[in-house]
Amino acid sequence: MKIVEYIVRKAFEILEKVFRIKVKPAAVDAIVQFGKFGVVGVTNTVISYVLYAGTLLLLQRAQLFPQIDYLLSQVTAFVLSVLWSFYWNNRLVFTRTEGKHRSLWRTLLKTYISYSFTGLFLSSFLLILWVQILGISEFIAPIFNLIISVPLNFLINKFWAFREK
Repeated sequence: MKIVEYIVRKAFEILEKVFRIKVKPAAVDAIVQFGKFGVVGVTNTVISYVLYAGTLLLLQRAQLFPQIDYLLSQVTAFVLSVLWSFYWNNRLVFTRTEGKHRSLWRTLLKTYISYSFTGLFLSSFLLILWVQILGISEFIAPIFNLIISVPLNFLINKFWAFREK
């Protein structure tokens, strides 16, 4: 994650020199944090797919639950990949401030709620909007979802799930 921080900070140094503008350190810090969140999100997406495909293959080979094997695989992937995201977001993105308190169990529960809202409910609603109402391709629509759900998920996690007391 140090590389993400380095790249963002260097980019802002260059922008400040080229355009002779001053960017507040808090703004740079927030963008660095969002960049780290994005890296965790990319790894989460890969982990989720690998878990989904691996679980599905195991269930199919064992001929367990053939009618719902893909749904069980999705649930397994969701539960474990959100746990992955929670761990890395807690450790690298939304680090606890010295002297502040945050309940790990409460934060974990809030993380699952956050990802359920943005990853399941909001994404499903948006897919219906893009595909059925606006006529956007089913293959392109999920990209539009990311444009909305990733920043929203970042804000929910930053200001609610990982909030400190």
